[in-house]
Amino acid sequence: MNGTSNSFQDSFSKTFKESLLSFSFNIAGLVAGSIFASQTHIFSLSPWIIAVYPAILSARGMIGGIFTGRLSTALHLGMVNPRIFGNTRSFYKLIELVITANLVTSLFISSIAMTLGFFLWGIEVTDSASIILSVIATMALGLTISFFNILVSFLSFRRGLDPDIIVYPIMSTIADIIITGYYVTIINLFFLFNNIGRTLIISIDIIYLILVSFIFLRNLHDREFMGNIREILLTLLIVAFIVNLTGTFLDKISVIVKSRKEIYTVYPALIDAVGDVGSVVGSIATTRLALGLIDPTISSIRRIKTQIFSSWIASIIIFVTLSFLSLLLNGILEVSTFIGHTYILLITNFIAVPIMIAISYIISMLTFKGGFDPDNFVIPIESSLADNVTTIALLLALLLY
Repeated sequence: MNGTSNSFQDSFSKTFKESLLSFSFNIAGLVAGSIFASQTHIFSLSPWIIAVYPAILSARGMIGGIFTGRLSTALHLGMVNPRIFGNTRSFYKLIELVITANLVTSLFISSIAMTLGFFLWGIEVTDSASIILSVIATMALGLTISFFNILVSFLSFRRGLDPDIIVYPIMSTIADIIITGYYVTIINLFFLFNNIGRTLIISIDIIYLILVSFIFLRNLHDREFMGNIREILLTLLIVAFIVNLTGTFLDKISVIVKSRKEIYTVYPALIDAVGDVGSVVGSIATTRLALGLIDPTISSIRRIKTQIFSSWIASIIIFVTLSFLSLLLNGILEVSTFIGHTYILLITNFIAVPIMIAISYIISMLTFKGGFDPDNFVIPIESSLADNVTTIALLLALLLY
C-alpha cells in the first residue's frame, strides 16, 4: 500500500504541469465565447435565449462530468480497457447510461427553465414548446462530444497521464465550443428558417426519443443501470435550479456590460476554468477514495493539498492569459484596458476558486460516506455550481470595479 500511496504523491511540479497543460485548453473556450458574442443580434428574438445558454453549458458539463468521472475511475480500477472496440460490458453500459441521462437532463433543464422563465425572464406560455424543442435538439447533437471524451480518456491513460487531471478540463472546453455552435445553430434554425428549420429540429428530437426508449426498455430490469439513473435523478434535483439561476445572473451581467463583447467572449472560458479546478480536486478525491488511499474525512484534504495549490496557481495563469487574448480578439488591447480587465477576472478567480475547491471535496466525502457512487455526483454538481458561483463572482467583480 505504501508503494501505491507514494506513487500518488505527485510533486508540485508534475501536478502543476499537468494542470497547466489541461487548463490551457480553456484558451480555446474563447472560441465559444466569440461565437456567442457574435450572436448578440438574436438575443432580442426572445428573452429566454440568453438565459438558457448557461443552462445548456451546465447541462452538457453535468453529463460530461458523469461520463468523465466514471470512465477515469473505471480505467484506474481496470473495469474498462483503453480501447473502443472489444471493450468490457461496463464500458458499453456506461455509454447507454450517458445517452439516457442526457435526455433526462434535457427534460429537467427545460422544465425548470420554463418555470423560472415565467417569473424571472418574462417569457410567455407559448415559449414553452420553443424551449423544450431547442434544448433537447441541442443536447441530442451534443452526444457527439462523448466520442471525443472517450478518445482523450484513452489516449491520456495510455500515455501515463492522470485522466483525473487531464480529461475533464480538456473536454469541458471542447464541449463548450461544440455545444455553443450547436445551440446557436438550433436557435437560428428555429427563429430564422421558420418551417424548414423547425421540422429539422423536431425530426432530431423524435429520433433521439426513439433511441432512448429502446435503450431504456432494454435495461428496464438491469438493477445497476436503473440504480445509476435514480442517482442521476437525485443529482438533477440538486442541479436543475442551479443551472437555470446561472442564466438569471448572466442576464443581470448583460445589463451591466451591455455591448462589451470582451466579457461575453471570455465568459465560457471563465466558468470552464473554475469548474476545471473543482473537477481536478473532485476527481482525485473520488479515485483515491475508491482505491482506499484517503479516508472520507474533511481532514484528509491535507493529503491532496499539493494538487489543490498547483491547480489553483495554474488557473491564475490561465485567467491572466484569457484577459489578454479576449481583449486582443476584440481589438481593444491597451495597457489600461488590460489592467482593468485582468483585475475583474482575478477578483472573480479569488472569489470562485476557493469556494469550488471546498465544495468539490466535501461532496466527494459526503457521497462516499453515504454509500453513493461519487462519480454520479461530484463533477456534475461542482461543474453546475461552478457556473453559478463564477457568474455571481463575475457580477460582484464588475460591481466592485
